[in-house]
Amino acid sequence: MKFEVTILGSSSATPVYNRNPSAQLLNCNEKFYLIDCGEGTQQQLIKYGFKASKIDFVFISHLHGDHYFGLIGLLSTMHLNGRIKPITLFAPAALMEILELQFKHSETILRYPLTFVPITADSPQQIFENSDLTVSTIILNHRIPCTGFVFNEKKRLRKVIVEKLEEENIPLEYYPLLKRGVDLTLPDGTVLLNKDYTTDSDEPRKYAYCSDTLCDGSYFELIQNCDTLYHEATFLHEMLERANQTHHTTALQAAETAIKTGAKKLLIGHFSSRYKTLQPLLEEASQVFEHTQLAQEGSTFSI
Repeated sequence: MKFEVTILGSSSATPVYNRNPSAQLLNCNEKFYLIDCGEGTQQQLIKYGFKASKIDFVFISHLHGDHYFGLIGLLSTMHLNGRIKPITLFAPAALMEILELQFKHSETILRYPLTFVPITADSPQQIFENSDLTVSTIILNHRIPCTGFVFNEKKRLRKVIVEKLEEENIPLEYYPLLKRGVDLTLPDGTVLLNKDYTTDSDEPRKYAYCSDTLCDGSYFELIQNCDTLYHEATFLHEMLERANQTHHTTALQAAETAIKTGAKKLLIGHFSSRYKTLQPLLEEASQVFEHTQLAQEGSTFSI
């Protein structure tokens, strides 16, 4: 099953040339989840070949503009393009007030249902579940209430060994039961042991999105053993004092977080506009945690 994330924006407070504010698109089994929606997100979707109409769920981490200023435009474009399919928005409660004010004064009545699910930064909780995954919040330590998100893939059904079943002329109607791990007795008395006709599915994967935060360790328990961890790395460690003042993280701290939480792979992003080249941030993190990559625009990473 496809489980991958495409980076649409990797800049922090302000956009710079070739770097837009935060936005990511998660593809799980061809269902699309937008994580944050900084300014210019819909242009990035067009640039990298994604249809906004395929997005049914949006997750906003907090109400600093570089994480949601693109949302009004995106929702409005969906409306203008005739969308009728519902969309669900998970975000701090105050965002609904902002949206309603914008729609009121532009005299916009959306053509499609917008379901708003308020989230809080008080305690971690599961906020979403479908047949493919669950989504839970991570409580981060930023200057305003802020959450990250953990996307946990669900365990898939077992895989049938089609060649063996076809060779023994086992009817298709029995395949679903075998996928569920059931041992079967056919009408003629033949016993089909599940272990002989199926193999286990792949282990479910885990993706954590750690938005803006002071690296204080308070959230480490919530992001243990990620297959891929995205963590903000706004500054080089030489600017640790500035990072602490603004409740952000350095590249070195992000790498240490990956080690302490048992991540298999680390993506760093949310880069300060002061950095015209990102190689120093990658080098700083990679020296601590080898499996580090830059979350750069247009890059797609398999979880």
